[in-house]
Amino acid sequence: MRSLYLRWVFSTNRDFPVRSFWISAASRRMDKKREASEKESGVKFKPQVYKLQRLIETDSSGGWEKCWEQGVTPWDLGQPTPILLHLHHTGSLPKGRALIPGCGSGHDVIAIACPERYVVGLDIAEKAVKKAEELSSSLPNANYCTLLKADFFSWQPTELFDLIFDYTFFCAIEPEMRSQWAIRIQDLLKPDGELITLIFPIDDHLGGPPYKVSVSDYEEVLCPIGFKAVSIVDNELAIKVRLGREKLGRWKRPLTQCLL
Repeated sequence: MRSLYLRWVFSTNRDFPVRSFWISAASRRMDKKREASEKESGVKFKPQVYKLQRLIETDSSGGWEKCWEQGVTPWDLGQPTPILLHLHHTGSLPKGRALIPGCGSGHDVIAIACPERYVVGLDIAEKAVKKAEELSSSLPNANYCTLLKADFFSWQPTELFDLIFDYTFFCAIEPEMRSQWAIRIQDLLKPDGELITLIFPIDDHLGGPPYKVSVSDYEEVLCPIGFKAVSIVDNELAIKVRLGREKLGRWKRPLTQCLL
């Protein structure tokens, strides 16, 4: 009877058993990676992080969309980033045009948008952008921001930016893409513009996303193209579970020609 059932499955849906087997095998590989990472580094993530990694590994092109569809968004605080809000309220952020790549549900975009600062939020997941639009639609500062579904690495704006804020974006891309990330920052930022990074997660876990980061990882890709760290300090306003694993980095570069 079992053999008849298997023949029926293969004859009626050839993709089903192959895909199921492939996903199962991928899950087993992820479980082994997770066990090895936890044993070697001592860092243990929440179950949602491992589910995120499975979705990305089994669908590299649409994995981020699936994360939002399934509510697997462990990086999303559900509120503005406290340190960014503090910088905004204390007048410590550049005015003009700001860009937030990987903006997710848009909390940070909406929080710092104001008459003196127009903010563009990018995300590759349509579901995230729709959620951000819903969140911002009834707020008075919605007129000072734009939310776009776009790929940071290929998107071409018509104007450069005075500020770029990166949090949980650098750590989400594969480490081999970090040099490309830096070049895009260089291309999109005004010559006297500022890059603000929340350097996270600073630890020794294996694999990703999120991939482990360090200050030197940023320096290795930013310094060769002229960026200098204005300041790098511990983020004392990090949420509880991230305290001690985040640093606030502020970067600028000498005035040089910067073209789209």
